[in-house]
Amino acid sequence: MQKIVIFDMDGTLLDSQKDITISVNHIRKVHYALEPLSEAFIVDAINKEVRNLPELFYGTKEYEKQDRLAFEEHYKTQCTQNPYLYEGILRTLTLLREAGVKLSVATNAPTPFAKLMLASLGVKDMFDVIIGADEVSHSKPDPQMLLKILDFYNYDATKDRAWMIGDNSKDMHSADNAKIDSLFATWGFSPETEFTNSIDEPLEILSVVL
Repeated sequence: MQKIVIFDMDGTLLDSQKDITISVNHIRKVHYALEPLSEAFIVDAINKEVRNLPELFYGTKEYEKQDRLAFEEHYKTQCTQNPYLYEGILRTLTLLREAGVKLSVATNAPTPFAKLMLASLGVKDMFDVIIGADEVSHSKPDPQMLLKILDFYNYDATKDRAWMIGDNSKDMHSADNAKIDSLFATWGFSPETEFTNSIDEPLEILSVVL
């Protein structure tokens, strides 16, 4: 029997809010002469299940090409400046791997940024698959990312177990849509939740999965 754990990245494995905020505010300043937004506002906006980020961040109904390209160029350098793994994550990943658990990442961030950030923190090679929203037609809560990862492992629901671990409702719904289990992480961007399958520290994953 395979055991597969799929992690969300931002707000679950690592804290990236400082760098995301810096890059968003860079575009606001350079392209629109707007005042900076707070980290709390930006993280809350990103985590909302239904939202229009270009409108919230830049006051536009959809992403302008110049904004998207400039953000990606800025964030390519910025994204590795300040992220850090949450306390207990490295030990949890190490113990899961030692126990033979398969580890992957499904993030709504673009794959190249995800790989850069995880590599900068020394954990990229602990994951068999790292997949972002750019590799599917629909991001979480759609199950496409999770199903792609499960296909990689030749997942068999009759004998294997799989969990999605994330910090917002999109992660939980993507797990439901993929028909796998889930755990809601409260140590990151979402310290409060109505989901009953919540865990408060990464090492709690071990007692569930192992």
